[in-house]
Amino acid sequence: MSPVTDRHAARPQAILIAGPTASGKSALALALARAFGGTIVNMDSMQVYADLRRLSARPAPEEEAQVPHRLYGTVDGAVNFSVGNVSRETPKILTDVETGGRLPIFVGGTGLYFRALDEGLSEMPTVPDAVREAVRARAKGRETEALHTELAALDPAGAGALRPTDRMRVMRAIEVFEATGQPIAAFQGRRIPGPLAGRPLLKFFLDVDRHELRRRIDARFLTMMEEGALDEVTALHARKLDPMLPVMRAHGVPGLIAHLDGQISREEAITRGQGDTRRYAKRQYTWFRHQMGDDWIWTDPEAARRIAEDRLSAPAGR
Repeated sequence: MSPVTDRHAARPQAILIAGPTASGKSALALALARAFGGTIVNMDSMQVYADLRRLSARPAPEEEAQVPHRLYGTVDGAVNFSVGNVSRETPKILTDVETGGRLPIFVGGTGLYFRALDEGLSEMPTVPDAVREAVRARAKGRETEALHTELAALDPAGAGALRPTDRMRVMRAIEVFEATGQPIAAFQGRRIPGPLAGRPLLKFFLDVDRHELRRRIDARFLTMMEEGALDEVTALHARKLDPMLPVMRAHGVPGLIAHLDGQISREEAITRGQGDTRRYAKRQYTWFRHQMGDDWIWTDPEAARRIAEDRLSAPAGR
């Protein structure tokens, strides 16, 4: 368990619950929200989309009905909803929650969303839609390595900091240069504090036995399929959206689309989705371990619940 700093010793004004997919985050958040009058705010990049309730493991309607939930299923799949959108939306949500006298409980597995809440983000420029569409049209059908070479001619330092196979970030750096005429590094040092900066917080990263986590991931994907995940992807595929949109890269979506196109079997699509999700969980562990501070408490869901109950039940001045 990580040490807790002085700022995090006072009665918390917000709870942050992160962890790998299938670690029990939503269940813990719901239990705490019911016990302490909380509002659950989504910090998962896929659960924001209306198109993927089942495949993103969004809380069920009956769970959402028990306590207020915010930022779940509110964004259309055609929207490129990013961490910048989160940093703009959460201050308004936080004001609404606190005005109503409720405890904000932020829960999800997207590390950058949590960083935006507390540490804040670099003040990146807004890329006009016309510029983004032009860059993507130019990139269509080209190998990522060729795009990386193009970026190296525009922004050598930016290209040097990125893997030649990281298509999303390479294109983002090209878009920023096209929109501003400046390398992306020129903006990365300008940081705006997050809406929770300086507040007493209680932060959990749910650390689950790895073998058990893999079992849960595989079993949950099968449950998603039984509950209609393929129907969700069928509807999404019919929209013919840009394959670079986040919703089109959600775990399970590419494999199921390949199945719908007759390229692989249903069983192969399931195996691919399970494998992609397991690898993502591994990356979540690595990212939080190396990118977030030591004020996160790494523990299992039951211990996290006991710690939270103790801290939230304490007098406000403790």
